[in-house]
Amino acid sequence: MLESIDINSLVQNYLKPWGLNMGYALLIFIIGRYIASKLSAITKKFLTKSGMDNILVNFISTIVNWLLLLLVIIAAISKLGINTTSLIALIGAAGLAVALSLKDSMQNFAAGVMLLVFRPFKEGDFVEAGGTSGSVKQINIFSSTFLTPDNKQVIVPNGAIYSGVITNYSATGTRRIDMVFGIGYDDDIVKAKGIIEEILKSENRILNTPVYDLVVGELADSSVNIYVRPWVSSSNYWPVKFDLTEKIKLEFDKNGISIPYPQMDVHTYRAEQKEENTEDTTT
Repeated sequence: MLESIDINSLVQNYLKPWGLNMGYALLIFIIGRYIASKLSAITKKFLTKSGMDNILVNFISTIVNWLLLLLVIIAAISKLGINTTSLIALIGAAGLAVALSLKDSMQNFAAGVMLLVFRPFKEGDFVEAGGTSGSVKQINIFSSTFLTPDNKQVIVPNGAIYSGVITNYSATGTRRIDMVFGIGYDDDIVKAKGIIEEILKSENRILNTPVYDLVVGELADSSVNIYVRPWVSSSNYWPVKFDLTEKIKLEFDKNGISIPYPQMDVHTYRAEQKEENTEDTTT
């Protein structure tokens, strides 16, 4: 049986073509992998020069590298004589199935790309988005991390952030503090405004421009409301607001200016009086 096998024919018809195809496939893979790596590096360099966020740059360059590498692998397999049509169809079907099963994740991914491209906020900004208020700690492809004022770390999906309203309190670098101080109708308005103005002038964290507002804004039911609206840097917003509230209250107390507050009158009746009233009604 062995003698009847033509070794030369086996080598010429099977082993040699297979070996050559294997060599060509390996060569295609090596060269293709090198080209994919270079094109990925060029893409990364170009995107970095365009000013795009580093997270998005790294992600896109990685995707480009993997897609090119996939094409190289398909080309190498095709050189081995394997039909790649069914393989491509299988990869497409698998990709579609994965995309459908990860619909929410894909939404978060798309939102993450939009956040990184349009940059409605950056790391360190104090924002209100996705039902959370806090400083932006990290922006990733699928989610963003916030640090709340009470030092809690909150991770919010990017889809929830981009689909809602985003309020960036740090975008311009300055903020206006809106405060209302109510005084009694019998109190001296000019005196009250003078006290507040002295406090505002003594506070060096208040910006000179824009000029602060100090006006009588409303004649309410039980008080004359004075609107105080100074401008400060975003980082000084809460410290200045708290300090002004305390200082103005203390100065009002020293100068006899009242701050009206809601009062409740409670009327009590004796049970005997109630019974007498009931008897009078029945007669």
